[in-house]
Amino acid sequence: MSKTDTISGLGISGSARIGVDSDPDVVASINPSNSSTIASVKLQTAADYDAVVERARSVQREWALVPAPKRGEIVRRIGNAFRDNIDQLGELVTLEVGKIRAEGVGEIQECVDIADFAVGLSRQLYGLSMHSERPGHRMYEQWHPIGTMGIITAFNFPAAVWAWNAMLAAVCGDAMVWKPSLVAPLTAVAMTDIAHQVMREQDIFTPSSGEAADIFGLIIGTDDQVGERMINDRRLPLISATGSCRMGRRVGEVVGGRLGRALLELGGNNAIIVSDDADLEMTVRAVLFGAVGTAGQRCTSTRRLLCHRDIVNTLTPRLVEAYQSVNIGDPMDPSTLMGPLIAPDSVERMGEAIEAAIQQGCSVLCGGLEGIERFAGSDGYFVEPTIVRVPAGQVPEITRQETFAPLMYIFEYEDLDQAMQMHNDVDQGLSSAIFTDSVRKAEKFLGPLGSDCGIANVNIGTSGAEIGGAFGGEKDTGGGRESGSDSWKQYMRRQTCTINYSTELPLAQGINFGSDD
Repeated sequence: MSKTDTISGLGISGSARIGVDSDPDVVASINPSNSSTIASVKLQTAADYDAVVERARSVQREWALVPAPKRGEIVRRIGNAFRDNIDQLGELVTLEVGKIRAEGVGEIQECVDIADFAVGLSRQLYGLSMHSERPGHRMYEQWHPIGTMGIITAFNFPAAVWAWNAMLAAVCGDAMVWKPSLVAPLTAVAMTDIAHQVMREQDIFTPSSGEAADIFGLIIGTDDQVGERMINDRRLPLISATGSCRMGRRVGEVVGGRLGRALLELGGNNAIIVSDDADLEMTVRAVLFGAVGTAGQRCTSTRRLLCHRDIVNTLTPRLVEAYQSVNIGDPMDPSTLMGPLIAPDSVERMGEAIEAAIQQGCSVLCGGLEGIERFAGSDGYFVEPTIVRVPAGQVPEITRQETFAPLMYIFEYEDLDQAMQMHNDVDQGLSSAIFTDSVRKAEKFLGPLGSDCGIANVNIGTSGAEIGGAFGGEKDTGGGRESGSDSWKQYMRRQTCTINYSTELPLAQGINFGSDD
């Protein structure tokens, strides 16, 4: 399917112009496979932002009064609309950010899945009932919508991360304002347009002022015009932001300064520990997808491989062989396993990291600078996936940094205690894994002194998290949790209630205040 068919088939031509000029008031969406312009979207201003926020807040007050199961029914329809458009939406993701078509469609499937999850959640927004120490009293807690929230997303999952937030926030009774990455504006327009189409169905929700579609607000603007205004905006009690650690520090500082809530999903320097009793065939497959999938541009991508010294020289050549078999090219081609990086700057940063690794004593086993140079004359932003071997006993400084590219470092270790120390000795704490057939090693890895990450896996890789579990990490990863489990609580405010149905007024802790007794 051509890019024109994909865009027009989604009905977003009214929101995005096909073609682009040098107008500074528009942002161009660039296909990283061939550096051509897909379309351009008009940038919005601070005044536009204020208008979107006010519309969302106005409608949210009535949205909060809609019964949660009814909100769930509306989200069910939105999820079905995503399902009906899954191929075209997935292909748009592929066009715009370069992940292979299977992953693009898989991302939209994730949007469908989280909508289905949210539908069930709409009947499970439970609070606890507690026994009061005072006779004739009842205590319980309940959850209310937090209000209108802000969502800031990154380029690498231009649809799914918004859906993680938006579907849960919607059933929790919140409206939202979404600021997508300017690298992927078309996906944001398409996803929002589909949600708006559902919200405009006559039997959905009819507020007394404004439009039902205003629940799902969208603002496409620069950090200066929109981003800074959003994180400073006291009208938005919660900001959910996905991106780099540097960006997260700024968001956390500003939102915390106004005593708002920040849900941060930031970087990951994720490692897999390979034990001497690991299934190496399974390990190779997991590492290949973890490090090469999405061209290494997942926050959960495998960056470090910690191999037991007894198997490192057996596993390494098998990984090199697997890497060299990866078909790189057009992400729409079904035979392609790895598409391009998102931008020329990403290619440059990968090259700089490889040069630093070489200068710090490492050796390149495959890919490397030659793998970057191979595509130098191409119009796309392609590289070869790269494996770098780290000398035994060393931890080069470059390996402590996250390079958002298909670049993986192989270390060797002597025992599990050393491996755990190496594993945890980075600033980030998102995803982790161990490959072992030993129950003891697996349980130690999962124990309180094991992996310090928010995600810890046994005999599966670091990427590809399911929506049923809470997603997020510790340390510089930000500490946020999105998607499944009880992540919904971040989109609501807890209220503890006490009801006195007696004729007395006893005080807690047995306090006697002003009584003659």
